[in-house]
Amino acid sequence: MHVSPLSQLQRRLFAWCMVGVSRVDPQQIQCANCATHDTMAAFKKALLGQLQGRVLEIGPGTGANFIYYPADIQWIGVEPNPFMHSYLQDEAAARGFCGIQLYGDSAAHLPLENESIDAVISTHVLCSVTQLDPVFKEIVRVLKPGGRFIFFEHVGAPEDTWTRTLQNGITPVWKVLFDGCYPNRDTGKALVTAGFTSVDYDQFQLKLPVVGPHIAGVAVK
Repeated sequence: MHVSPLSQLQRRLFAWCMVGVSRVDPQQIQCANCATHDTMAAFKKALLGQLQGRVLEIGPGTGANFIYYPADIQWIGVEPNPFMHSYLQDEAAARGFCGIQLYGDSAAHLPLENESIDAVISTHVLCSVTQLDPVFKEIVRVLKPGGRFIFFEHVGAPEDTWTRTLQNGITPVWKVLFDGCYPNRDTGKALVTAGFTSVDYDQFQLKLPVVGPHIAGVAVK
């Protein structure tokens, strides 16, 4: 697929910016309205810290989740922005993850066999895919029976709230600035009808502007 020079520049700049974002201490990002975890770091550790087997992360960016993963998993990543890859590989090596598999495909076209993955991970990724349904279909396809899709995503605020009005209004500009990100996407509703046998998630707020509303949880194939 041809990518224009301007798009290439945008993707390169976004990768560089994500390096800076990944250096923000996740312990400092507070959760509100969540009974189980008080920071983003604590929530991610609970979701990712006990994984086993073959783990696929879609949109891993610069590798910010490596700090939460057990050292003995077989990690596979699908990151469509090639300018993220070198940062991610450096982070993986720094965290002791050797022999990772990294692909440049999109989440809607996963280069993996049917029923070959124990868990699929998505953190702050579903906001940026072109369409949710093809991505969910691929996740279900590659998961083993009983496999888990683990997600931590910002979502649209409830309708008729000031935050949702802001999200709706800022979306056209936000998409350009943040690599196709939709701040108003109703990901939770889409997950319920995506073909999983069960979907369970918490709804809460991170203390962030615009993208504070979040969901996090597990869907089982």
